[in-house]
Amino acid sequence: MEMSREKLCASKAEGSSDSAYHCSACHGDEEWGSRGRAKSRSLSASPALGSTKEFRRTRSLHGPCPVTTFGPKACMLQNPKTIMHIQDPASQRLTWNKPPKSVLVIKKIRDASLLQPFKELCMYLTEENNMIVYVEKKVLEDPAIANDENFGPVKKKFCTFREDYDDISNQIDFIICLGGDGTLLYASSLFQGSVPPVMAFHLGSLGFLTPFNFENFQSQVTQVIEGNAALVLRSRLKVKVVKEHREKTTVQNGIEENGVVSANLEKEVGKQIMQYQVLNEVVVDRGPSSYLSNVDVFLDGHLITTVQGDGVIVSTPTGSTAYAAAAGASMIHPNVPAIMITPICPHSLSFRPIVVPAGVELKIMLSPDARNTAWVSFDGRKRQEICHGDSISITTSCYPLPSICFREPVSDWFESLAECLHWNVRKKQNNFAVEEEEF
Repeated sequence: MEMSREKLCASKAEGSSDSAYHCSACHGDEEWGSRGRAKSRSLSASPALGSTKEFRRTRSLHGPCPVTTFGPKACMLQNPKTIMHIQDPASQRLTWNKPPKSVLVIKKIRDASLLQPFKELCMYLTEENNMIVYVEKKVLEDPAIANDENFGPVKKKFCTFREDYDDISNQIDFIICLGGDGTLLYASSLFQGSVPPVMAFHLGSLGFLTPFNFENFQSQVTQVIEGNAALVLRSRLKVKVVKEHREKTTVQNGIEENGVVSANLEKEVGKQIMQYQVLNEVVVDRGPSSYLSNVDVFLDGHLITTVQGDGVIVSTPTGSTAYAAAAGASMIHPNVPAIMITPICPHSLSFRPIVVPAGVELKIMLSPDARNTAWVSFDGRKRQEICHGDSISITTSCYPLPSICFREPVSDWFESLAECLHWNVRKKQNNFAVEEEEF
């Protein structure tokens, strides 16, 4: 969607409406189709040209471009810095500048049922597609894999890495996850900058973020390698934690103990700065203390509220169906640019979850009169204590996670709501057996 500033101002001549900005979606210039769910399950978001039962989207998921003239004389102030070029989420498609050669396979650990799918996938990638396969070193330490003689020749072709020690961010073309939603969160944590496309197979418990079934993995992986797939860009949160420097940190091979790349570790006078990329949520809670948490929440430098309760959740739209949903928040489609603020068991009857624009900057700090410290975690990991003087700054990251869709972003999301969360499942109400007489 392109916001054009050439048509911002109305004509100086009163009564003339020829120069007003018109959007085809607002004035009925588009041709509408009957809306319905596609029955065929395909990676392609665009239905066949000759299909009459498929729905062809004719409107942007962002909605129509807003008319920027208001009445006969008012219009929006022209500002070149506000020009935006945003692609319609419905048209986001995967393509390759060069054919992909390397793939990172992430397997859920301590799950024996995934050993056979893992072996089949790796053999298909190395032998059929001649790809370089990266796996985590601890995955190959599983006795069932280490002692499999038939899998030995394939295993020798693998490139291994260790989390928090090896940086593979510039060596991976795309990612395949085998497991549940946790594998996708783990994949996100490995890439603190640009993230390769992620294809997630549902082999775990819930599988809200893993739309692919493993039965036909060969054809599905082939389509992705060929660039025939729809994408949903899952926004992430850029989090900066500023802590009073209390002890010296140890750095091994350029990576700090808590997993933050040393390049993201900055030292100020008496302060330590750490940065994280978060896919689901940042959770600030009271930790082991029996007291209420007492934290101040700032938005763009202004104090908006003080959270008194068990804590607060700051989540992305992707995270709105995780911890935030359990805490009573609304569920937001991942294409909606927003940040959610959800209290955890607030000691207030009027503290409701809120949604703020994606571009704002939030800052969370302990209140000066807080009785105890707080604890923070990022996608359930890197948990650490927050003391007086520490701060947590949160805004939307410019590095989203490109998740490959099974069909397309909207239908995939509603299907996950129905199958994984049983959204709005209820026994149907019976109709009247005998029609009432009309008087």
